[in-house]
Amino acid sequence: MIEVSRRLRFGTRGSPLALWQTEHVCERLRETFPALSIETVVIKTSGDKILDVPLARIGDRGLFVKEIEQALLANEIDVAVHSLKDLPTHTPPGLMIGAVMEREDPRDCLISERYACLAKMPPGAVVGTSSLRRRAQLQRAYPALRFEDVRGNLQTRLAKLDNGHYDALILAVAGLKRLGFEGRIREIISPSICLPAVGQGVLAVECRAEDIAVLDYLAPLENAATRACVTAERSFLSSLEGGCQVPIGAHARLEGDVIHLEGLVAALAGNPCLRDRARAPAASAVVLGETLAHTMKVHGAEKILQDARDEFGG
Repeated sequence: MIEVSRRLRFGTRGSPLALWQTEHVCERLRETFPALSIETVVIKTSGDKILDVPLARIGDRGLFVKEIEQALLANEIDVAVHSLKDLPTHTPPGLMIGAVMEREDPRDCLISERYACLAKMPPGAVVGTSSLRRRAQLQRAYPALRFEDVRGNLQTRLAKLDNGHYDALILAVAGLKRLGFEGRIREIISPSICLPAVGQGVLAVECRAEDIAVLDYLAPLENAATRACVTAERSFLSSLEGGCQVPIGAHARLEGDVIHLEGLVAALAGNPCLRDRARAPAASAVVLGETLAHTMKVHGAEKILQDARDEFGG
């Protein structure tokens, strides 16, 4: 039952993008529940503190969410807004994803002041990305380019580009659109070249599983089609035991009542690379992800992933 007036404490990281995402959710709730009182609590996560080490070297799958989830479990906050791609596939006992919001553009893109597209960049040009998934796929497609790690929030990365540390950056379209930097996009990269991360472009709202009042508030935010798609993607990732240390991509789309899921597993250097697809009714989203993962394991995905883990000591 919806309470007439209630205060909700929202936990969030302190980056501009995280704050925008949280405020976006809060505004949606205020539109539906004008009497709702909302407090924002900024929480610094391990991923915000460790900025001088590549993400894959850190090896913590909850890098950007662990401290926030601990605050939820300790009843220090009531709700947390995450980029779904940051959330591990196994939710801690006592917590749940209370709402999955409609997906923004899930694709990756090129940001560069000098080059209009990846295909026109000269050999040796330096491209910044913190993602092994992006690096593996783009190294495969553009072997003459140099890919180097870049850390920091969106504005920090753009500043590094503007200061000449890189010739280009690869970033998610969704984050740029949300913060008003869409005009800096030079090329949106086709998923046929670079398959997105699991959950990319999706906001997930996490809460305590037994907090029925909060779940009632979150219900209007839920997008069933997006939930079905990301359930298949996350099932695929979970079945491969994937994290930030391995290059895995997946993207699902819903056509009618059928989910079409495409998945990718690649070596760190881009070769070998396995890519496959499957489809199933939306009601079978979990099984669909498991089935596609099993198919790719049969074709050698486990060895590719283990080699990647070994390289990073995972």
